[in-house]
Amino acid sequence: MAAGFKTAEPLEYHRSFLKENCRPDGRELTEFRTTTLNIGSISTADGSALVKLGNTTIICGIKAELTNPTVEAPGKGYIVPNVDLPPLCSSRFRPGPPGEQAQAASQFIADVIESSEVIKTEDLCIDRGKLCWVLYCDLMCLDYDGNILDACVIALLAALKNTRLPEVTINKETSAPEVNLEKRRELQIHKHLVSASFCIFDDSILIADPTAEEETLSTANLTVVTDEDDRLCSVHKPGGTSLSGERLQECISRATTRQREIQKLIDKVAHSVKKAQ
Repeated sequence: MAAGFKTAEPLEYHRSFLKENCRPDGRELTEFRTTTLNIGSISTADGSALVKLGNTTIICGIKAELTNPTVEAPGKGYIVPNVDLPPLCSSRFRPGPPGEQAQAASQFIADVIESSEVIKTEDLCIDRGKLCWVLYCDLMCLDYDGNILDACVIALLAALKNTRLPEVTINKETSAPEVNLEKRRELQIHKHLVSASFCIFDDSILIADPTAEEETLSTANLTVVTDEDDRLCSVHKPGGTSLSGERLQECISRATTRQREIQKLIDKVAHSVKKAQ
């Protein structure tokens, strides 16, 4: 009976739970799903991480390549993120070029990287105006059940912490770069960013970490990005109903708590990986 009601009237089905201040999966309104993390999952990448947020699963692989700096920024390297939502992760996605949601997610990640300075791009420069690193950050969704932005940010941060760049020296005689794959250095992470996403139901009820079904039934989505100093780095709200200042403050407060939880998880997993090496 419940399954039939859920299929026929999904919004009413969810409302019946929200009236009791809980959700169909048993969570409280501002409770996040269980988050698990695996670091160094891809041996062929320079850094990688796999994140599960409930059923939503994202894998991030980082590949570093040597290139020429841009004319506008001769003393900087650069980071190129790309989010892929293939048909294998959900029947809602089709084969072919990236869809609107994948492009929006890639742009969101690029904006967060740029505005927060999670990594100072000056650290990626090897020889000013001549040589720098470019980091290709590929984020692929393996299972889609809502809230990919949070999962992508966690996977990216964990993969960057796992990235080891080989030592590069410039040969003075030939001016050619020489790469020493035996000697590698860690990237310096300047900001530990974590995002927290929320949905608004019926223009008034706020829920955290929405599932795919909750996202489609909601009247607005909001993502808040904070760092370890409780600094607000970004607020992403793609349309939908308006949000009061009080509600926004509630989201920011929950996001700062979430940041500490996730940073603790990443540090714990990174420490256990180091011990195992």
